[in-house]
Amino acid sequence: MSKSVALHTLGCKLNFSETSSIGRLLEQDGFVKKDFDEVADVYVINTCSVTENADKECRYLVRRIQSKAPEAMVVITGCYAQLKPKEIAEIPGVDLVLGAAEKFNIVQHLKEISKGDATKICSCDIEDVNTFTASYSQNDRTRTFLKVQDGCDYNCSFCTIPMARGKSRSDSIESVLNSVQQLAASGVKEVVLTGINLGDYGKGYTGGKKHEESFFNLIQELDNVEGIERYRISSIEPNLLTNDIIEFVSNSKRFMPHFHIPLQSGSNKILGMMRRRYKRELYAERVGLIKTLMPHCCIGVDVIVGFPGETEEDFKETFDFLHSLDISYLHVFTYSERDNTHALTLQPVVPINIRNERNKQLRNLSYQKMQYFTQQHIGEARKVLFERNSRNNMMEGYTDNYIKITTPYNAEWVNNITTWTI
Repeated sequence: MSKSVALHTLGCKLNFSETSSIGRLLEQDGFVKKDFDEVADVYVINTCSVTENADKECRYLVRRIQSKAPEAMVVITGCYAQLKPKEIAEIPGVDLVLGAAEKFNIVQHLKEISKGDATKICSCDIEDVNTFTASYSQNDRTRTFLKVQDGCDYNCSFCTIPMARGKSRSDSIESVLNSVQQLAASGVKEVVLTGINLGDYGKGYTGGKKHEESFFNLIQELDNVEGIERYRISSIEPNLLTNDIIEFVSNSKRFMPHFHIPLQSGSNKILGMMRRRYKRELYAERVGLIKTLMPHCCIGVDVIVGFPGETEEDFKETFDFLHSLDISYLHVFTYSERDNTHALTLQPVVPINIRNERNKQLRNLSYQKMQYFTQQHIGEARKVLFERNSRNNMMEGYTDNYIKITTPYNAEWVNNITTWTI
């Protein structure tokens, strides 16, 4: 009788693509995929550790599994598993902890353990993680997340990702093109390129061979692949978003007019304390060029509030800077302390209630920005790709420039690009 597996993702789009690939490995070994709310023989949780909440959510999910399927095997992988394997192993009900180098060896590890054994930790020093494993999400939604880069060589003072994912490394252009051709053949219409530091694409080893390529080289090649109608760039650092990339996207038929560019702070003082590799002036320059070449382009921004040392004046500088920029929406993160980061040594610490209040102010600004951006395009006919998922007989899709459209469900529109008047 076939065993069943249920998978759950915490965190970023990169994790989403990896969970999907882990699921395919298990299905190839004979596992039947189930929904996470169903009873299964094996549960896999792919964790994030960017915020404290991700850690808490992992513990909550394990408790839920214990109550509904106490005999099931529980596997924890992802960033939290790499950073704190012993802490995870002590959570009652966890059977297997897989670090960064072992997540794609899950089939073999499951064959070597039984329920009731002592929790097995399969992890290694993050310095030893130097291989790249291609992964992409499929059959989960109309848009596919394709991992082309992993790891990060930056050392931002608030971030644990280099400790969880290792050094920057990438897939080869040849291998990426092969994956994209497979996705096109399976009917995928939109591919979102993902990575930990996507603009750093190019460093890496594939099949034991070193390659040096650039993100600009990659997008030029991808633009020629027949069958994929849309590409999006998930998130790219402002110092790595070159004029060449912006100009290329502005002239491309397949790359959508949509950028997500992390800012983190609009104060140069705070950016320096965060060890970011740019100043606000460069960020404004990038936004200005994008909007000059593509006035209709959607621009999303990551920003952190409540970083140690952030005064009211620093926050006001960030708020005013964001208010002045022609951007479309914000992803607002409340700073949370992470072990083994330089930011823990910085003073003064911003009280939690003030962090939360600043988060609320920026979320309100984000709402206003998105409303204004959408209103600018009212009456325009734009291309929308509608997704498979439907709720209450409604369906959702996104325009080329990332405006969400909700409409009554129509099966003929699913995974098809439709001209829509906003």
